[in-house]
Amino acid sequence: MSLPTPQYKLSALRNGEVYEPAEDTFLLIDAIEKDIKVGVFPTNLEIGRIFQDIRSRQPQIVLEIGCGSGVVSTFVNQALHRKVVSIATDVNAKALECSLETARMNGVNLEVIRSDLDQGLQRLQGKVDLLLFNPPYVPTSEEAKSNIERCWAGGPSGRSTLDRLLPRVPDLLSPKGVFYLVALHANDIPSLLRFSDHLKGNVSMERRCGIEHLYILRFVRI
Repeated sequence: MSLPTPQYKLSALRNGEVYEPAEDTFLLIDAIEKDIKVGVFPTNLEIGRIFQDIRSRQPQIVLEIGCGSGVVSTFVNQALHRKVVSIATDVNAKALECSLETARMNGVNLEVIRSDLDQGLQRLQGKVDLLLFNPPYVPTSEEAKSNIERCWAGGPSGRSTLDRLLPRVPDLLSPKGVFYLVALHANDIPSLLRFSDHLKGNVSMERRCGIEHLYILRFVRI
């Protein structure tokens, strides 16, 4: 049986300020749910040792960067039976308000922080067991100028925001940490999978949604 998607208020999202949950949101949820319920068991035994299921890692701290509606953080908290500390960041204050409302609607405790990516979160270095990021990934000729554009406009490569975070991911993750990343085919998936010598990445799930080919990439420490 699938775990239910958290409740959220569409009216709070349709004001042109906060990203409404869409195909990429639900693909990320599906990938996390798969790893929580059945684990990841590749045929290669060594890789299988690295990619353990989420519960066996006993996560304690979950950090979502760019939380938007708060649906993903709320889902993870519920799926792990509220036995984690959930922290969510966003540069958009209205997104933080929306995330808190989603958490309250679903009986979840969520700490929100207004921040550009992980700025100001030095206390979490080396402590994040689950790191979640659905970045603005659409290639655009110009950088984003408004809150809603910042949800999807990724600059010429689609990776302007993502490339600012990637160098800091290994420092954020705990020794047992897992990083889930949403990416588009145009973002150069092979290079993303190799972005760090300290992490091993794989394609956890992929789905074609209209003209977009979306991926969920999963990284763990080697």
